[in-house]
Amino acid sequence: MSRRNRRIKIIATLGPASAERAIVADLHRAGADVFRINMSHASHDMMRKQVAMIREIEEEFDRPIGILVDLQGPKLRVGMFANGAEELHKGDRFRLDSDPTPGTSARVQLPHPEILQSLEPGHRVLIDDGKVLLVVEEASQGHADCVVEVAGKISNKKGVSLPDTTIPTSAMTEKDHSDLLAALEENIDWIALSFVQRPEDVEEVKKIVGSRAAVLAKIEKPQAVARLREIFEVADAVMVARGDLGVEMPLERVPGLQKTMTRMARRLGKPIVVATQMLESMISSPVPTRAEVSDVATAVFEGADAVMLSAESAAGQFPREAVATMNRIAEAVESEAIYPSIIDSQRPPPEATGADAIAEATRDVADTLSAKVICAWTASGATGLRIARERPKSAILALTPIVEIARRLAIVWGVHPVVTVDARDERDMSDRACRHAYIDGYALEGERILIVAGVPFGNPGATNNLRIAKVGKEGTSA
Repeated sequence: MSRRNRRIKIIATLGPASAERAIVADLHRAGADVFRINMSHASHDMMRKQVAMIREIEEEFDRPIGILVDLQGPKLRVGMFANGAEELHKGDRFRLDSDPTPGTSARVQLPHPEILQSLEPGHRVLIDDGKVLLVVEEASQGHADCVVEVAGKISNKKGVSLPDTTIPTSAMTEKDHSDLLAALEENIDWIALSFVQRPEDVEEVKKIVGSRAAVLAKIEKPQAVARLREIFEVADAVMVARGDLGVEMPLERVPGLQKTMTRMARRLGKPIVVATQMLESMISSPVPTRAEVSDVATAVFEGADAVMLSAESAAGQFPREAVATMNRIAEAVESEAIYPSIIDSQRPPPEATGADAIAEATRDVADTLSAKVICAWTASGATGLRIARERPKSAILALTPIVEIARRLAIVWGVHPVVTVDARDERDMSDRACRHAYIDGYALEGERILIVAGVPFGNPGATNNLRIAKVGKEGTSA
């Protein structure tokens, strides 16, 4: 089983540029730990084929690989224009209404009655990623009269963003519901929910998903930013989706929000993914810009769990190079002398629970002994997450009898998941932890490792045992 020489994880999006099995295997070899299937562009059949291909690659490499299925979410768009497009000028009056008649320079259909009911005077309406900005002057049930604040061209089916408007509908459309059920049938590991506005959006998906997958909330709307803590508490993980976030909020606020969210996720022990335009220039160039390298490095220094490639690996000309570049940046940053002190300075205090007390003690003992690896026996993944929250200097080997849990942990900072039969007793727990640490190259003969577990075994969520073991000859427990 190959091991990574970095703690932060890499998510690569699949698409036309990474449709072939050989390329996807190359992406995994180059550093991709989790693959994202974007349901904005994938049919159910395509998604099934991609999942089957990833599972074949997983078997070939003998290493758990996470699969993240990203739901499209409600895509809001204007209707059609008689001339295909119209030029709007600053100060023009423009009406959004429910009339399906093709649009003119004075009006166009907004085929979303729930929006027309929710718009109020003063609300901003962004068209085509903010290239055109309308401000509502007067609103009624069937229409909204706006004034053009930022001029530009508006054309058929352009996207609509509403930074000031809370829409009283689910973050899941009928398409999302259908995509979700299809993904769950394929035993995928993570579901990403787009355009979350409130914690109830996440709870709705979690009710359907149950224990079959974990749910990641994408933070890309101001309404979600206003309720961050509540959303973080119900989601299994979060994503700083900087693309739409930068459209609906002032761009200059996004870096600060990224830091705020990374710290909050760490405090709550939830994985956090930083996404969008990380190596954007590598869509068409084999090397990134210096600014992009700094951007990826910032996410690594912040202690994010994962960084994500979108179009770079899905549709770009250099998918493998993009993953390999991200991998090199992460390895270089994590080997900087200043890296441990930055990560350490952000460490949150432990919760007053036995599991958190064990996790903090484990990190302290590992530091004192300069232990190369912490072996965490985990049935639910919770022990692996708790140890990762401490961001120890030691590697984290998560030993689990459940392959689905190993795959979910592939997104978590510093965790090297291993599928193995559950420990029979404490002797077996030590023996097999030493063996896996030795086989995977984390500890040599004569070195000490730390083992964390819940005793009695098979009782999820009861982390209560910390032990020091010495690796014996050929990986036995000395």
